[in-house]
Amino acid sequence: MKVKMQSLDGKASGDIELPEEIFGLEARPDILHRVVTWQLANRRGMARAARERGDVARTSKKFGRQKGGGGARHGSRKAPIFVGGGKAHGPKARTFEQSLNKKVRVLGLKTALSVKAAEGKLVVLKDLDLKDAKTKALKESLGKLGFERALFIDAETNEGFKKAAANLPHIDVLPTAGANVYDILNHDTLVLTKAAVEKLEARFNG
Repeated sequence: MKVKMQSLDGKASGDIELPEEIFGLEARPDILHRVVTWQLANRRGMARAARERGDVARTSKKFGRQKGGGGARHGSRKAPIFVGGGKAHGPKARTFEQSLNKKVRVLGLKTALSVKAAEGKLVVLKDLDLKDAKTKALKESLGKLGFERALFIDAETNEGFKKAAANLPHIDVLPTAGANVYDILNHDTLVLTKAAVEKLEARFNG
């Protein structure tokens, strides 16, 4: 699969060959769903348990007479109706982590890349080097390229580009090691550098 490569200033920089086994797979919504569900589940924090009556250190001695006091008949300060008492039927500690076969995770990432390529929303840039690492200058360049909600993936984090893009909404930057299905699908445009394509190819080929 041959794709035109360009630079940040919009000029053509030749062509690049994208491997079909990574960028030319058929769409698999079932695989994408499984991987995204796995990602989001593993991002959730652990649910904390609430203290119940048996976990609260308060007196269980009956503190008032059974009758004649003019109030309800209580036998323990651990009761849920008291401040500091144990919670009735409180939440239990649990984790939401899921496991997913590595082959499925790899197939999901390849499928996400292929979907972007098939939709024409995959752009390859020569690099992310900026003459002036300023947000204003980068915003003008991205406006000319038509990138409004884009994910940029480079072989390594380009600190100048990342700093300039930090204040731009819907523009995110990731290294190749951080490429994932959820972020790729969550952006309108996927932008890869030439180095990122080479590193992804090396990553999938072992």
